[in-house]
Amino acid sequence: QVPLVESGGGLVQPGDSLRLSCVASGRTFSNLAMGWFRQAPGKEREFVATISWRSTTTYADSVKGRFTISRDNAKNTLYLQMNGLKPEDTAVYYCAARAVRYYGTRDADYVAWGQGTQVTVSS
Repeated sequence: QVPLVESGGGLVQPGDSLRLSCVASGRTFSNLAMGWFRQAPGKEREFVATISWRSTTTYADSVKGRFTISRDNAKNTLYLQMNGLKPEDTAVYYCAARAVRYYGTRDADYVAWGQGTQVTVSS
């Protein structure tokens, strides 16, 4: 297990930006693929973005071009830069860790999850 703690959520207006952070404990962070997921009220959790151990990335179509996933292995930290936020981006955002180096886009690909951070986009 890799303890994960997210931060950076909040209430913003449409068009604003936010950066989420996820700090991982332990020495293996640099060897793990990581991901961001989100869950809106009444909906299933969905994939947002993922990054491999060497920072290869892929994104959900709904966020492509607006969100950027990145990692700082020296700080054991995963980021999600979110620009051009829309009301439909409102959700609890979760970071997650795989047990392998290569990224994944499914819930079942991940073995550890953070507690989530709320992002609300509203005017």
